[in-house]
Amino acid sequence: MALKVAMHNWMRPEPIGTTIERLARAGYDGIEIAGEPAVYDVGEVRALLEQHGLECWGSVTIMVGGRDLLHEDKYVRIGSIQYCKDTIDLIVGLGGKMLTVVPSTVGKIVPMGSPEDEWQWAIKSLKEVNAYAEDKGVRLALEPLNRFETYFLNRHDQALALAEDVGGTCGVCLDIFHMNIEESDWEEALRTAASAGKLVDVHVADNNRMPCGQGAIDWAKFIGTLEEIGYDDYLTVEFVVALDRSRISQRTEIADASEADASVGLEQFLRDHGTGAVPDALYDRFVKESIDELRRHIGARQATPAGAGG
Repeated sequence: MALKVAMHNWMRPEPIGTTIERLARAGYDGIEIAGEPAVYDVGEVRALLEQHGLECWGSVTIMVGGRDLLHEDKYVRIGSIQYCKDTIDLIVGLGGKMLTVVPSTVGKIVPMGSPEDEWQWAIKSLKEVNAYAEDKGVRLALEPLNRFETYFLNRHDQALALAEDVGGTCGVCLDIFHMNIEESDWEEALRTAASAGKLVDVHVADNNRMPCGQGAIDWAKFIGTLEEIGYDDYLTVEFVVALDRSRISQRTEIADASEADASVGLEQFLRDHGTGAVPDALYDRFVKESIDELRRHIGARQATPAGAGG
């Protein structure tokens, strides 16, 4: 069974119908929708997905300020747990299967307690979220980010340890962009997570977080590794087009995040990720180039005649 390709939509504030139409036109199989349950009309989104022949793979938590499963204030934790539950309801309504969870606020760089306290806060919060998810038929995937976005989970072994402590069906999501920074061996990280039965989701962008094929990641090796370990669910594209304010910029048409028509929280989220308002034509091209690069490698070895190669 071949890998399928989805894409996130948090990187570009726009009507969900515009996003879904673009993904269908570019040949994607599905969407991993932004975890903003208050924003979407489930019936409308489901109808749009059916109209364009796409499926909802799942969702990802958008951990802006005020969302933190290991915050020192238990009332922030309570609110964040409810946010995750509401996002699980969104996934169920759209027929999705998984929720990628970033446990703490993205960009939070100062701990609020001892390592032991924060770990226990995270476990308690995630146990409640995971129990709710399991009851709804949704699987959690804990995602480690690079050290510049969080101090809490940075590597696959940390995420696996937390998933083990949470228990049940809780697994992990691994992102090659973050792995390329934090893992000593990203191939081994994938193998370890898969052998533990914990690899639920995989996110993709090149090493510079640009579209697949615009950096230094060996995509043939990456896709080949996933096929070898038997991962046959979704690859979710998550490129973030960086602003370039230098005199040699080739992306001068990208406007500041303030022009992206985003909410205050999402505008700051975009700014924190170094991106802004990307013109339609450029975004369309990068969306298509990403899936074309991935498709070029998916199933490539199975298509190679026996005895061929070098």
